[in-house]
Amino acid sequence: MKKIAALTMVRNDDFYLRKWVEYYGAQLGRENLYIWFDGTDQTIADFCAGTHAQLHEKIGTQVVSAEKGRLKFLSDQAAALLADGYDLVIGVDADEFVVVDPRLGVSLREYLSAQKIGTSLSALGLDFGQKLGEEPDVTEDRPFLQQRHYAQIGTRYTKPSIVARPCVWGSGFHRIKGHNFHIGKDLYLLHFGYFDMKRLQDRFQDADRLIQGWGAHMQKRARTIRYCTDLPARDFDRWTRFARICQTICRPPYALNKPAMLELRIVVRIPERFQDIV
Repeated sequence: MKKIAALTMVRNDDFYLRKWVEYYGAQLGRENLYIWFDGTDQTIADFCAGTHAQLHEKIGTQVVSAEKGRLKFLSDQAAALLADGYDLVIGVDADEFVVVDPRLGVSLREYLSAQKIGTSLSALGLDFGQKLGEEPDVTEDRPFLQQRHYAQIGTRYTKPSIVARPCVWGSGFHRIKGHNFHIGKDLYLLHFGYFDMKRLQDRFQDADRLIQGWGAHMQKRARTIRYCTDLPARDFDRWTRFARICQTICRPPYALNKPAMLELRIVVRIPERFQDIV
């Protein structure tokens, strides 16, 4: 079995980080989780016990410069972990979960241990929304996937999150500079950052994020909820299979190491087999 680490950096995000620690801790072991809190004014939560969690001086004050600095820092940390004996490093935000299709009956570590990875491996991105009128506000006491059943197949979240050698992630982990990407079969990246209207509205009022320039970004991402509410839900297995092929072949002309999907807006309903994962 391969030795695999997962890393992230957070600021004022305990809601997601708690779930992140629970999930990746169960899949990889808490001793293999590396968490940096962006700012020494943060507090390391009790639920991080058993992980490598530490405070770090705040990186930047504006969203663009801060994001570049954050990913440069995390790329360096991933390289150090690989040099220290890890076979793979997973780099994701606290609201992102790399999962294996449950029908395979294997853990994330077992799946990745069986893969031949040159530089990186991507999971197919699923951007979860809320179907207004059908799905109520999210609560913390139940798995996310028992409360949210619709996601847009999103190229933004088909990220080269899993690396086998030192490299430099672009902002948001969206690409690796100088390298192509490869999408793993039956592997998904679930993004929950915009899956609840109430939480999204609360984040619009977060003074720290507004100062950094996140307001316009969050307003833009609210459209995921609109898509999941208004667009018809399509068959999961059929359309994720299509998306893997399409995103492998299609590339935006401005970034040939990112996936594209012909501007298609495809919403799928998540099968019940996923409901206990996250």
